[in-house]
Amino acid sequence: MRGFTALELARIQFGFTISFHIIFPAITIGLASYLAVLEGLWLWKQDVVYRDLYHFWSKIFAVNFAMGVVSGLVMAYQFGTNWSYFSAFAGSITGPLLTYEVLTAFFLEAGFLGVMLFGWNRVGPGLHWFATIMVAIGTLVSATWILASNSWMQTPQGFEIINGRVVPVEWLKVIFNPSFPYRLAHMTVAAFLATALFVGASGAWHLLRGNDIRPIRIMLSMAMWMLVVVAPLQVALGDAHGLNTLKYQPAKIAALEGHWENKPGESVPLILFGWPDMAAETTKFAVEIPDIGSLILTHEWRGQFPALKEFAPEDRPNSTVVFWTFRIMVGLAMLMLLLGLWSLVLRYRRTLYRSKLFLRFALVMGPSGLIAILAGWLTTEIGRQPWVVYGVMRTKDAVSNHSALALSTTLLTFIVIYFAVFGTGVSYMLKLVAQGPEENLDPDHSRQDAHQAERPARPLSAAPDDVDPAIDIAGRED
Repeated sequence: MRGFTALELARIQFGFTISFHIIFPAITIGLASYLAVLEGLWLWKQDVVYRDLYHFWSKIFAVNFAMGVVSGLVMAYQFGTNWSYFSAFAGSITGPLLTYEVLTAFFLEAGFLGVMLFGWNRVGPGLHWFATIMVAIGTLVSATWILASNSWMQTPQGFEIINGRVVPVEWLKVIFNPSFPYRLAHMTVAAFLATALFVGASGAWHLLRGNDIRPIRIMLSMAMWMLVVVAPLQVALGDAHGLNTLKYQPAKIAALEGHWENKPGESVPLILFGWPDMAAETTKFAVEIPDIGSLILTHEWRGQFPALKEFAPEDRPNSTVVFWTFRIMVGLAMLMLLLGLWSLVLRYRRTLYRSKLFLRFALVMGPSGLIAILAGWLTTEIGRQPWVVYGVMRTKDAVSNHSALALSTTLLTFIVIYFAVFGTGVSYMLKLVAQGPEENLDPDHSRQDAHQAERPARPLSAAPDDVDPAIDIAGRED
């Protein structure tokens, strides 16, 4: 791939693989908790519709979980292959943190996943619900360790450098580093948001097709209630996270705001749109709102924060990229708030399930949670540059001694394989969504129980064998 250095190709390869991987754990986290709620509602109310929805979404969860595990394995290998100097330098911290994730979260999930997927008629209802809750907790514990490791790279503390390598001296400070609580909360809520939008879009799609049955209505209703609660919460968490980033990574904030210099006694405007030019050291075509930048980031009308020109050129993140990834994330968050507010208005008017304009909007917003996660992740990781461990190790010093040719070959191989494997998996998962839950009129649920009991104990056996390949994503039959 001409025009790219080995370092740039290594970063692109890591960014590509992690972009594929991150969407699967996000949906896994949200669906696991959603399944725990559905089963809890079924045990409490003894309403068969919640059990129907549980069985429907558990199939999608199983496929998504499998893809998340497979894509995650690639990430671990890249630390040793493409970023060997980083592993040698900081492996004494990142290695144990990732090991703790395996020993706690992955083992917890693996231990109870089989019971959750295949034990419906083999264990009691209470024990089965406990297994579902343990899987949900496992996904959250996994996110905790992963974000502890990544947050330490953003705001490192609790270590010393001895003989050119990082040595942990206070593990509590390593784990509970300054950005960790904000990043954990922000990412967890983002996963719940993405899942609510995914579930809501599924319900909207079926209602638009005329599949107006009670399970579909409950699915959409629960998703919208979740959106109403967590979308405003995410905005508040984002503000707190931004203030934390301003304190510990001021260059990142300056880059994503396109803020180049402070003028004595003047406030900082909020730049809605523009084009940060790294060479010219200015933001071209800027559309500004006076004073609002100061108000948001300092909570004062005339407050100032460090500008990009206060940092050496080699220490500046790429403002052109993070300026826009940040705005994509924030713009989608505003649309999520709008969708939640609109759902409240329609619920009050008793037209939530009949407004086609709203249902189309909910359908279009289906992937917005995942897009926002990807945009936020790019903002975080590119905004940390040129550091791999902020203020401690530069990214150019962390990459392995591979040639551009070797990295080009592996990157192209990853692209082909990922789109083939995960494209097939995502297509299959969407076909499951397209089939939708059925309204079971059997109060004893005997047919569903018999179908569950016949399933063999293989991971993807949780998904049905009778998916019609002729049904495309839009629900049409060839």
